[in-house]
Amino acid sequence: MGTVHLGINLEFVRHEDKPMEWGVAKAAELGYDYVEPMVHLGRELLSEAGYFHSVSMLDDPLRIKRACEKYGVKCSGLSAHCPLCKPEISVEYLKQAIRFAAEIGAPVVNSDEGPKPDWTSEEEDHVLMRYTLGEAARVAEPRNILIGIEPHQQYSKTPDGLDRIHALVDSPVIGINFDTGNSYLGGENPYDWLERVKDRLVHLHAKDIAMEQSEAERGKVTGTPVGCACGDGVIDWAKTIAICKTMKNDVVFSVECGTVEQAGRSVEHLRGLL
Repeated sequence: MGTVHLGINLEFVRHEDKPMEWGVAKAAELGYDYVEPMVHLGRELLSEAGYFHSVSMLDDPLRIKRACEKYGVKCSGLSAHCPLCKPEISVEYLKQAIRFAAEIGAPVVNSDEGPKPDWTSEEEDHVLMRYTLGEAARVAEPRNILIGIEPHQQYSKTPDGLDRIHALVDSPVIGINFDTGNSYLGGENPYDWLERVKDRLVHLHAKDIAMEQSEAERGKVTGTPVGCACGDGVIDWAKTIAICKTMKNDVVFSVECGTVEQAGRSVEHLRGLL
C-alpha cells in the first residue's frame, strides 16, 4: 500500500516577498516534510533581489539542495510549468529543469500543456506536444527523473484529454501530477479521476477550493493558481487519502495554497487525517 507524505508548493510564500530559502525554512517550521520549489530560465528583478521564491536555472542547483538539507526537508519535485504546445519555449526549459532536478535529487518535474498558440489546430498542438515530451523524455530517462503532467489547461481539463497527452510518448518516465482543485473546477469528479490515474501518479497537488470559488467558477475555468487551506473547501481529503493508500507507490501531497496561514492550517488538517 502507498504511503502519503506531506509537502508544499512554495507558491504559499508568493505574497511574502521573500526568497526560496525563506520559504523552505517556513515550510519546515510549519511541519512539512517536502517542498516543491519553482524554477525559471534567465534572470528577473524580484528573484535576484530576494523578493520572490522562484529560482533561476542559471543559479547553482545546489542552492536548493543546501536549503533543504539545512532545514531538514526533501524536495518532492520541481514546479516547471511551461506550454508544451510551444516547443520553442518548452523543450529547452524542460530539459534544463530535468538536469537541474537530477543534480538536486528532486524525483519529479511537473508541467502542463500551457496556453496554446492562437493559430494552431488541436491536431497540430498534439504533434507539438509529442515533440516536446519526446525531447524531454530522452533527457529524463537516463537520469531517472519523472515528468508529471498536470490537468490544468484546454486539453488536460478532462480525463480523456489528459490521457491523450500522457499517451503521446511511450516512456516510463512520463506520469501524472494530479491536481485535486483543477480537476474539480473543470467540472469533473476528482475522486473518479484520481482512481483512473492512480497507477500513473507520480505527484499530487493538494489543492482545495473554497465554496465561493466553486460557485463562481466550476465548469467555467480549467484551473486556478492556488486554493484555500485544505479542509476549508469542497475537497474530501479523507477520500483522497484513502484512494492514494491503495497505490503501489508512495506519493507526496504538495499543498497549493496562497498564504502562510493557510499552509499552517492545511498541514494540521491533513496530518490529522493521516
